[in-house]
Amino acid sequence: MHSNHDLIRKFYTVFNSKDAETMVSLYDDKIIFSDPAFGTLQGDNAKNMWRMLCGRATDLEITCSDIQADEINGSARWEARYTFGKTKRRVHNVIKATFEFKNGLIVKHTDVFDIWKWSRMALGPAGILLGWTPWLQSKIRKDALKGLKAFSEKQNK
Repeated sequence: MHSNHDLIRKFYTVFNSKDAETMVSLYDDKIIFSDPAFGTLQGDNAKNMWRMLCGRATDLEITCSDIQADEINGSARWEARYTFGKTKRRVHNVIKATFEFKNGLIVKHTDVFDIWKWSRMALGPAGILLGWTPWLQSKIRKDALKGLKAFSEKQNK
């Protein structure tokens, strides 16, 4: 088992504990993160996303499986169960993560999940009717980035 396998396992173990500082310590300073909700984030923006998500979480449960890793690449399947803040609706999101490593740190992290399925759980009727549309998916991203910007500005004060 490669040490990067342990790196991925540690990332999700501390995520389940809402330990954002340990999570971001596993990222390179020039980390590139992307997912359907936030789009592409780099550096401190990616790190602050995890800080924000962990700080807001009240009932977050993370599980991880199917970890594979070598010296350069890795992947995992992870699941998040939580109550979405705005609507108080329960979400069970299944995510496929891929990673790139350098010098014992994560330099690229990409999460892929079905944003329409997520929107149906998180947003209810609006997600069911419009979650497949580029308009609602763009709004989800815009709202996520707005929240991240406000969080980051507060962190920098």
